[in-house]
Amino acid sequence: MEIDVQKLIIEFIGGLGIFLLGIKYMGDGLQKSAGDRLRNILDRFTSNPFLGVLAGMIVTILIQSSSGTTVLTVGLVNAGFMTLRQAIGVIMGANIGTTVTAFIIGIDLGEYALLIMALGAFLLFFFKKPIVNAVGQAVFGFGSLFFGLELMSSGMSPLRSLEAFHELTLSMSDTPILGVVIGTVFTLIVQSSSATIGILQGLYSEGAIELGAALPVLFGDNLGTTITAIIASIGASVAAKRAALTHVTFNLIGATIFLLLLIPFTNYVAFLQDWLNLNPEMTIAFGHGSFNIANTVLQFPFIAALAWFVTKLIPGDDTIIEYKPKHLDPIFIQQSSSLALDQAKAEVVRMGGYAHKGLEETHSYVTTQNEKNSEMALQIEGALNNLDRKITDYLVEIASTSLSEVESAEHTALMNTVRDIERIGDHFENIVELIDYKMSNKVILTDQAMENLNNMFDLTAMTVKQAIESLESKDREAALEVIQKEDQIDKMERKFRKSHIIRMNEGLCNGSAGIVFVDIISNLERIGDHAVNIAENVLGEQ
Repeated sequence: MEIDVQKLIIEFIGGLGIFLLGIKYMGDGLQKSAGDRLRNILDRFTSNPFLGVLAGMIVTILIQSSSGTTVLTVGLVNAGFMTLRQAIGVIMGANIGTTVTAFIIGIDLGEYALLIMALGAFLLFFFKKPIVNAVGQAVFGFGSLFFGLELMSSGMSPLRSLEAFHELTLSMSDTPILGVVIGTVFTLIVQSSSATIGILQGLYSEGAIELGAALPVLFGDNLGTTITAIIASIGASVAAKRAALTHVTFNLIGATIFLLLLIPFTNYVAFLQDWLNLNPEMTIAFGHGSFNIANTVLQFPFIAALAWFVTKLIPGDDTIIEYKPKHLDPIFIQQSSSLALDQAKAEVVRMGGYAHKGLEETHSYVTTQNEKNSEMALQIEGALNNLDRKITDYLVEIASTSLSEVESAEHTALMNTVRDIERIGDHFENIVELIDYKMSNKVILTDQAMENLNNMFDLTAMTVKQAIESLESKDREAALEVIQKEDQIDKMERKFRKSHIIRMNEGLCNGSAGIVFVDIISNLERIGDHAVNIAENVLGEQ
């Protein structure tokens, strides 16, 4: 039998493209219709590893991508929202959640694919409500998934009569590790384990591959999908790198265990196929689901050991900025408004410490242009935004209780101080963006300009630190010194602005350098203003 290779390749690649588009559309549509609260699900429901497994499953089912869930998890670990142990639970749940796609594929709806796509398109184009559009997008993706599978299946059907392919599948049966390698490499290329498992389902349904050869490929598909998390962890914190490595380790251990148990596992899947009268696609889906569920059950008791192992493999300081507040316990609001205000103040002081650290990281970025300093500064700015919201909400709750005159004054001072600290974060974020602009446009600042910036950064950072210290200790003298230092910052800003204009007139600096320099010192002067506001709140309270 002669095979039309061109037709086979076109149908396969075209079908794969439509299948991948279908998964993306279905995931995006489900995500939108679910209210796009996936980060909140992961943030709230990971207090213990078991809840983490459930959260990982739910989010993966919603976005139809275990890689997407793992990348989201790596980001949350990097930001300090989640510990490594919590992340391991989520990753395990994501592996179970991704099997849902294979079960969907197992439902033979290929002949209705175009009809389902038409329904989705109808909902997308003839309705204006966002929720209906989101459902339409999910339905269109659902139909595309089956249409892509039909095309791929049509393209793959001649393979069963191809001698070279038949020999390859026999080799995979005799050498299961070859199947694992093929599955891993193909998933690395396609970047979707759902797609490669869909292809595997198509091959098995066409009789082009035997069950004993298909299952090792399935193990490899699970390994290949870990590359996305590894890519997401590049340049991230040590803790985030450990979370990504956990995904690899977890899947690698699972693949190794089931390769050793391949014959009994193959017999088990074959038994399910006969007992439940499963079609070929659903047989692979049950194999995939059984593998991931059993892998999670086997490794769940060893989460602490997994965390220890990856910590040993990736040593280093995993200090991360914690977005979550540490002192805002709602129980104090019911017990005593005075105690609640003390807790709020402790959190504001902690927030102020972050602002000072963010300013120092920004200064380091200005002098070294090291991306790590930029990333840390922006991470701190994100933490400041989150703490601003949490502390403000807590203070609003305190305001609903009966406050004395003194407590009311302290409450107002804390509300104002939180806003000032958050604005400090906005200003050092502006400076980071200015340095990014300077680097991308190859703007050169003179040695004199850099010396001026260093002097102003040192004074501003010292002023912010002293303002926070005056808040913590209610030190009137320290607050008055802050006001004096801010006056020096104002004078410095005016002096440096004039000297830079002179440099520009003398041709030592160009216009771009002038804009960058002036904008940086303007932002530092504004930071000084916010430090004074904090100090004045301390003085006003007294």
